[in-house]
Amino acid sequence: MELFLPVLFGCIVGLSLGLTGGGGSIFAIPLLIYGLDMTLTDAVPVSLVAVALTAAIGAWYSWRAGLLLWLPILLFAAGGVIAAPAGIYLSRYFEVSTLITGFSLLTLVIGLAMWKKSISRPHEAGAVRALAIVDDKGPMCRFSADGKLRVTTPCALILFLAGIVTGLLSGLFGVGGGFLIVPALIFVIELGIHRAVAASLMIITFIGTSGSVSILLTGALPWPVLLPFIAGSIAGMLAGRLFAARIAGPRLQQLFATAILATGTGMLLRTLIN
Repeated sequence: MELFLPVLFGCIVGLSLGLTGGGGSIFAIPLLIYGLDMTLTDAVPVSLVAVALTAAIGAWYSWRAGLLLWLPILLFAAGGVIAAPAGIYLSRYFEVSTLITGFSLLTLVIGLAMWKKSISRPHEAGAVRALAIVDDKGPMCRFSADGKLRVTTPCALILFLAGIVTGLLSGLFGVGGGFLIVPALIFVIELGIHRAVAASLMIITFIGTSGSVSILLTGALPWPVLLPFIAGSIAGMLAGRLFAARIAGPRLQQLFATAILATGTGMLLRTLIN
């Protein structure tokens, strides 16, 4: 039983990540805190390390398929790599109840946005993501006629700043940040959904690794939970990638939105009651 629950919960996180390309990792913290009775201090590093390794598996498959566009990935990841350790450091100055409340509110915003998008833009539900940003002026980075990406200064700056925001959230709450990464890439570069999801997995890998290294340098990891959780996450990721193309769509997005909303509401109520 000691191994079963970490493996099971890891499978849920990995499956979510494999189906969504980012955003499923938001289930890791509540599963670890309420399912395994871990403190937030222990749960965040487990989530960061497991999500980083699991995303790396998905990113490797994307690299093999030739879907990775490296320049925007590195620009985005640069901001995240810098900010993730800062988020971990800042988390020490907040009460646990404040962090859990903030995490709960974040999940509610994501769930509501995801549900709204599944109704207003169902044709884009090939991958589950939270935000849909529309700009009549078009993307800041554009592809030339020969298929090469032209990165302007505003484009590079926006990608870097988006990486900083994602890294801070990752360090504070142990989330991958795919719910921000995918729409940001589509908005700034107008990447196709498959390339955006592939880029998201690689960026999550970079950011999660940065946070994980920071944690390893400052303290010990709860290995008895971390190792089976990672094993389950990787298994779930592989299963998610296998079935993603067959079951993706508005209904799947609404299912995830409902689960995220229920998770956020439950955590918020529990925190307020206690």
